[in-house]
Amino acid sequence: MSQSIERAIEVLMLIGNEPLTPAEIARRLDVHRSTALRIMDVLFTQRLLRKLPDGRYGIGPALLSLAYHAQDQYSLVRLARPRLVQLSEMYDQTVHLAELQSDQIVYIDKIEPKRSIRLTSRVGDAVCLHTASVAKSILAYATQEVRDQLLAGHEFKRFTSTSIESLDAYLGELETVRARGWSTDDGELEDYINCIGVPIRDVSGNVVAAASIIELKAKSDLAAMQQTVLVPLQEAAQAISRDLGWNG
Repeated sequence: MSQSIERAIEVLMLIGNEPLTPAEIARRLDVHRSTALRIMDVLFTQRLLRKLPDGRYGIGPALLSLAYHAQDQYSLVRLARPRLVQLSEMYDQTVHLAELQSDQIVYIDKIEPKRSIRLTSRVGDAVCLHTASVAKSILAYATQEVRDQLLAGHEFKRFTSTSIESLDAYLGELETVRARGWSTDDGELEDYINCIGVPIRDVSGNVVAAASIIELKAKSDLAAMQQTVLVPLQEAAQAISRDLGWNG
């Protein structure tokens, strides 16, 4: 029975990529055509597959309905929060989750440490694009169209001595982020904090969000943070991406 279930799942995964005939399924699974057809007939009876006019099978309406009704289970905040809470508790640091929403990047969750120091950021706030590490992690992988849209007319205001003050310098920073896979905020908005950010991908592999860990400079500089929290943060972001359906 377990082998039949595994084969049925393999059939759904293959046809999820492209419509296929029973003969094509049989070749890919290395089984007899009659075995493949028997499995596909069961899936067809349950409306998990549908027959196409050219003899191939495609994904059926029952599977589409199931995916539609399961969408609420894949809320980014709901999926990400347990992993981000674990990070915050492990290192006693503030963790942010930000998402690309239309023409801005917005904080959609924030986990604060138990210690008394609190940051001014709030859930629902738009992110400062040229300082926040979450913005850099998202824009580094965004399409040219999205990047141009978000940065059109953006003021590269100097908040601290490390703030990026021009579009050219910022685009250079995004190239660095893209090359190494993570971003930083070196006290660029508030000079007393450091921040490391990493991208989060959706089922299509697109970067749609980012997570970051923030620390007081007096407690830990960026070099120290890279040694302690970067890998756990990357692992959490990759796990969240897989929960969203990314198979990279």
